[in-house]
Amino acid sequence: MAASDMRNRRHVQASPNMEYKRCSSCIPGLGALTGYYQPGQLSPGKLEYIDLDERALDALKEFPVEGALAVLREFTDSSLEHVSNKSAFLCGVMKTYRQKSKMTTANATTPSPPKGPDEAKIKAILDRTGYRLDVTTGQRKYGGPPPGWTGPPPPAGCEVFVGKIPKEIFEDDLIPLFERAGQIWDLRLMMDPLTCQNRGYAFITYCERQSALAAVKMLDNYEIRKGKFIGVTISINNHRLFVGNIPKNRGKDELLEEFSKHAPGLVEVIIYSSPDDKKKNRGFCFLEYESHKAASLAKRRLSTGRIKVWGCDIIVDWADPQEEPDEETMAKVKVLYAKNLTSEITEEKLKEMFEMFGKVERVKKIKDYAFIHFEERDNALAAMDALHGREMGVGSRMEVSLAKPPSDKKKKEEILRNRERRLMLMMQQRAM
Repeated sequence: MAASDMRNRRHVQASPNMEYKRCSSCIPGLGALTGYYQPGQLSPGKLEYIDLDERALDALKEFPVEGALAVLREFTDSSLEHVSNKSAFLCGVMKTYRQKSKMTTANATTPSPPKGPDEAKIKAILDRTGYRLDVTTGQRKYGGPPPGWTGPPPPAGCEVFVGKIPKEIFEDDLIPLFERAGQIWDLRLMMDPLTCQNRGYAFITYCERQSALAAVKMLDNYEIRKGKFIGVTISINNHRLFVGNIPKNRGKDELLEEFSKHAPGLVEVIIYSSPDDKKKNRGFCFLEYESHKAASLAKRRLSTGRIKVWGCDIIVDWADPQEEPDEETMAKVKVLYAKNLTSEITEEKLKEMFEMFGKVERVKKIKDYAFIHFEERDNALAAMDALHGREMGVGSRMEVSLAKPPSDKKKKEEILRNRERRLMLMMQQRAM
């Protein structure tokens, strides 16, 4: 390693004057404000070049000198004991400082920072469990995985969403409460960098699904403070995006290739053919990603308004989460769902086709899909295996699966109304 590199990796801790010289070497023009800097403004031992990558240093250089000093003071005044990535934390402080500066231009007074968590209680929890706490400007994450954990992370259904959390509450209150339901895998408390308070919600993943169900039963509508009741529900980890206003003449493979260019992790594109022309889609599609994290990244990139798909301004939103029935419920299903049906396929033709495998009680066709009700489940399974993927016309293959039991009608109507409102709002914002 070069001697200059070794010098750059030394700690900024020897003295306030050395601390100032180090800072001035990475921020051009800082040395001109020698009178502005006072010894003790920056906390010795907290700022190390080894912790700051080029991205953070370059971002710091863009600030005026007084702004850079203010950012560094705020950074070193923060509790960094549980911050694993100081470079990312500094970038978060810079972003928050810009936002605060815009907000305080109209207000002369700045509110004092709220009281933080009880550090003694947090230390006792960490010592007892052996978990770690990782703090960023946007969230406080406890655990994940627990000490000694082997194997994959907990499967779907192990995470709960906790809402209506009073803003002054931290994980030192939440962890002991939610441990009552079972062993916690991790807890993520979402934070507002501007107020240094929580955003009113958190995600808690348990090691076992039974613990998550117990947490919902035990703690939903729990009075965590006098007159303050939290809401707890099973979290649906959404991997799917809804994309509207796509060209109707584009097929599944073309859409997969196009959207794969903008974000990684796309595994499937779901389209619905027009009932009148099977070669055309209905002007929207669903993008299925390998994880919620990949879907979130894709949503951020596709929602900027700068990306056009074959010249079209697309509308992107989370797909409405589908409540998946449990295995016990699906094991009783005797109804098949068939889609991609052409207009020539009638209910009579479908009944004749499916009845080759067993008695069909009734068939109900709606536009380009249908439900086929069998008398016996084994006959339904045999028909599904034999007929799935059968060609039903030029360029059209029938897809057959077990039908999910109907969900609550009022809940479905509410979901549709909410989606309509979101899309209208997005279109209005796009027009502004």
